[in-house]
Amino acid sequence: MAAIVSLVVARFCRLPEAYWAPITTLVITQSSLRETLSVSWQRFVGTALGAMVGAVVASYVGANLLVFGGCIFILGILCGLARSDRTAYRFGGVTLAIVLLVPRTNSAWHMARHRFTEVSIGIGVALVLTLLWPESEDVPRTVDLPHVAPSNRDQSDSESLTMVSRP
Repeated sequence: MAAIVSLVVARFCRLPEAYWAPITTLVITQSSLRETLSVSWQRFVGTALGAMVGAVVASYVGANLLVFGGCIFILGILCGLARSDRTAYRFGGVTLAIVLLVPRTNSAWHMARHRFTEVSIGIGVALVLTLLWPESEDVPRTVDLPHVAPSNRDQSDSESLTMVSRP
């Protein structure tokens, strides 16, 4: 359901690669709101940093193997400065690769803005639907286990136990 809503919103915004919104929704939706918030924030930070680095470098330097490798290194430093984890770095790397390496007819800034918007829609829809339609948390169920009592046969051996079921 969340992926469908993401796709509809992205298409409504007339984004050229609207499929990234439902992909993002599917990637970040977790079993609890806390987990979804954590992954969402890291994805948001990584995407923003990857889009920014990719757009700046593509606009002023261009793309080649050495430039791409340098950008991945710079992205790692920026993620560290932002106190982000490896999730942000991975998602930032994906965005960086898309903005820097995918052939385009528009400017790198245009592609970076679209990529960031597509991902932001996916994150927003995932968060809203997780709030409105949370999954039930796995609640540990109590199990009636047999009661363990010392054996009456051998009072001197306190380690000898017999299983006695409760009525």
